[in-house]
Amino acid sequence: MKKLLLNKINIPGIKTFEVYRREGGYNSVEKALKMQPNDIVEEVKRSGLRGRGGAGFPTGLKWSFLAKPAGIARYLVCNADESEPGTFKDRYLMEFIQHLLIEGMIVSAYTLGSNVSYIYIRGEYDWVTDILQTAIDEAKQNGLLGKNIFRSGFDCEIYLHRGAGA
Repeated sequence: MKKLLLNKINIPGIKTFEVYRREGGYNSVEKALKMQPNDIVEEVKRSGLRGRGGAGFPTGLKWSFLAKPAGIARYLVCNADESEPGTFKDRYLMEFIQHLLIEGMIVSAYTLGSNVSYIYIRGEYDWVTDILQTAIDEAKQNGLLGKNIFRSGFDCEIYLHRGAGA
């Protein structure tokens, strides 16, 4: 089985924007912003990408169910509470290769028509909040968050929201 999610986790400096970008990071944002959202949904369906929850529901299929009412704001939420017993899937991503999470959220937000996204983090992951905020700030400083990303006309912001803890 080919490791995809964490395949670059051991690259020295991968937590930094510069190294992540040098290793091909954020290329999917550039590609997506040149596509139509429906075409991205179809590509995700063909890829076989599935959710990481217990059901493993197909992501592209889930995205295709989303209603598309005009003029109504949409919000993307990444639930990084990780409250299921024995799970640490989100923590590894957020702690060790956080720009991958941000990249995925930008592509998802564009595809789903959301300009504002939130990452909900469990209260016990205080140190992860600092790591993610640094990565969000780096992405914003380098034009990957904020107004007119890659001169595409697409605006996207990501905010952190900490839970109170269990």
